[in-house]
Amino acid sequence: MNTFLQLALQRRSIRKYEDKPVEQDKVQTILQAALASPSSKHLNPWEFVVITDRDVLTRLSACRTYGSQLLQGSPLGIAVCVDADATDTWQCDGAIAALNMLLCAEDLGLGGCWVQVHGRGVKAADGPDGEDIPAEVLVRRLLGIPEKLTVLCIVSIGYKAEEKRSINPEKLQYEKIHYGKY
Repeated sequence: MNTFLQLALQRRSIRKYEDKPVEQDKVQTILQAALASPSSKHLNPWEFVVITDRDVLTRLSACRTYGSQLLQGSPLGIAVCVDADATDTWQCDGAIAALNMLLCAEDLGLGGCWVQVHGRGVKAADGPDGEDIPAEVLVRRLLGIPEKLTVLCIVSIGYKAEEKRSINPEKLQYEKIHYGKY
């Protein structure tokens, strides 16, 4: 078992996956980690959509002009949706849940990557009829997500088909730490 610091230094964004499904018990463990995430006032404003259908993941890979294509080769995607009306900290709450998923995936020997959806999209040149399309609209349509929820991101997870070096703690930006005051 890793210490938390080892896990945090080891976790890197993985964008290439083996053609192998993630076992259901591991998916459930990752979802438990997300549900156990802290949230403001313990409101837990999130909901998750688990995607394993290759055709749907391929279609989701086109939700952004750049940065979402890795979903095409991913065996598992989890859309993080948040009720933005429930709390003003919805982005933080959703991001913490997504990070818990990524750290849990790493602890289980898997890799993962965050694909931002909220505030991103397909540029006019790539969109139908030459118009910009928000990624959130495309994801909402594909997954049947209700309008009351904001789609923050999709977490891509799978068995690593690439290896990346752990972060070297000696190269961390310690100069960005201030004690007492800035």
